[in-house]
Amino acid sequence: MTATQGDLASLSRYIFAAPSWYASVAFALVVAAVAGVGAFDAGFVLEDAWQGVFFIGVPTVVASLLTTPVDRRLGGQLTYNRSSLLALTCEGVLVAVMAGAGAATVLFQRLDQQFVFDALIVGLASVFALRLLVLLAISGKSVVVAAIPASIQTAAAAFLVFVYSGTMQYLYLGGGPLAETLVEIVMSRADEAPPALGAIVAVDFVLLAVLCVLYGFAVWVFVRFIDRPWERSLGVSMLDFLRGFVGHIAEGTDELEDFFEQIGEKAVVPVTVLAFRCGDGSEKARFVLPMIHPGPMGEIGGGNLPQRVAETADGLGFPPHATAGHDFNLVTQRELDAIIETAESAYEKIEYGDTASPSVRAQAGDAKVIGQAFGDDLMLTATYAPNCTDDVMYAVGLSAAAEARSSGFDDVLLADAHNCNDGIEDVEDIGHVYPGSEKSFDLMEAARDAATDLADAPRSEIRLGTAWDPTDWEPHEGIGPLGVRVAVFEVGDQTTAYVLVDGNNMEPGLRDRIVAAVREDAEATDDPVDAVEVLTTDNHVVNKTKSENQVGAAISQDALVALVTDLVAEARGDLEPVEAGMASERAEVTVFGNDRTETLASHANAVISMGGALAGAVILAAMAISVVIFFLT
Repeated sequence: MTATQGDLASLSRYIFAAPSWYASVAFALVVAAVAGVGAFDAGFVLEDAWQGVFFIGVPTVVASLLTTPVDRRLGGQLTYNRSSLLALTCEGVLVAVMAGAGAATVLFQRLDQQFVFDALIVGLASVFALRLLVLLAISGKSVVVAAIPASIQTAAAAFLVFVYSGTMQYLYLGGGPLAETLVEIVMSRADEAPPALGAIVAVDFVLLAVLCVLYGFAVWVFVRFIDRPWERSLGVSMLDFLRGFVGHIAEGTDELEDFFEQIGEKAVVPVTVLAFRCGDGSEKARFVLPMIHPGPMGEIGGGNLPQRVAETADGLGFPPHATAGHDFNLVTQRELDAIIETAESAYEKIEYGDTASPSVRAQAGDAKVIGQAFGDDLMLTATYAPNCTDDVMYAVGLSAAAEARSSGFDDVLLADAHNCNDGIEDVEDIGHVYPGSEKSFDLMEAARDAATDLADAPRSEIRLGTAWDPTDWEPHEGIGPLGVRVAVFEVGDQTTAYVLVDGNNMEPGLRDRIVAAVREDAEATDDPVDAVEVLTTDNHVVNKTKSENQVGAAISQDALVALVTDLVAEARGDLEPVEAGMASERAEVTVFGNDRTETLASHANAVISMGGALAGAVILAAMAISVVIFFLT
């Protein structure tokens, strides 16, 4: 993840789940009662509170309960929880406007009651504009269609004011005694309202309608302006992204996948499977490596790819991180089915053998590779630790694997250990290994050297032991559902341990602490482990609400080190002879595509940085026109 992508992902900390609708409604009524005590003067506190509940709280309740069914009837998808929270927020806006107007009349004696009613008109129009903006973002409908549910709260408040201000008497045109009686009972109840409402006249409602149209137009201009760059460069609407992003973080919806599917591109990716079976034919362990990035976040797209892949194994599943970046995120969870089907197809093609080579290490520049041959196939694991890196790009991984195959190997499983990074917040270059970089050539050279050493290395029988602890740690602590998994290979007189932690990268130095602790623990028993490597899955379920949530940042590193040493010892006690085999197939899937992730993130960050200033300019312009309209009327 680049710094730009991190800036976007970090915004998730501002998103929260909407409270239950009844909690929002109850709080709205309490706020309305308190506001009534401050706004009305009936002589009794309870009477003032009741008037506040009636004139301020009732429109909020009406909007809470009616907006969702009206919006859904028109093809929207607003939930009751969101609808009630929106109504409560708008009530707060209206109360703040009225309180400000009341305070102004106290401070400035020249301002009279009419100023307060003018502020009320502006407040009701502002409520309409805010609701319109939110409904455009959440339901994705046209301005005209979204204006219908958006107007409910303003219309309900205006209706109550209309009835209890006695405005109907200015509009009544006659119709007989019965009609006159019905009008007085239903539409004209000025005698039961606060006296101050009597100052409202019919023209005030005309002004309210004019301001609603004006503010609605301002909202449309604002949305069109910030949406245009998205439509020109990505062919999608920014509101679609905003709706999906908020829905996923706040309520766990998969709306964001619909957006990603629109911008996705077809890609062909290798899926490599390395399987180990016991003498009775049962599977001991299975390494599965699709060249896909497990992102973008949470369970959206391929975010939970490691767990889905690991669950398909009959034995203990190991899904290490592939050499791929965010451009190779799957756009929807449905694409995972194609990956799993391809992995199963490759698994069925495997031809097993009972020999393997000892592991070897090769280093070129900062790149270190540990490799082990299984028959005519090769498993390589690359790390740059203790130097910090993030993802190895897809093209770099393909090139490094091609270099390894040049030594005569059939299939190559090249995993990115992804085990040392110092975060994204204060660093511009977070260590992506991209084509043409020095690190990319280091990796290709190290992969070639390791393959050359292993091509003629002696082969011996394989013994494999595994161990697994799902751990009590949660994704918000940086550990995914697969916990910690260990595979120990004994080939001849050499022992190699691979530790796989279900997380997204590691705090600097933690990988080296684990390696040293495993070796020290083994040496204490006079049965050394010759080689150790620590990998992470890059599982993005740990990044639903945090852009940076690395292994070792939130949990006790000492506890993790102790757990790994115990698991390695357990895996060594599980050693038994196995056969190994590897095969690869290609899957066609839809991924984000070249540079789409960076383009998306940069556009979103630009909207965030410029949107506030633009919104301020639009609000000032609308308010200035409002003042002119009031002066003219």
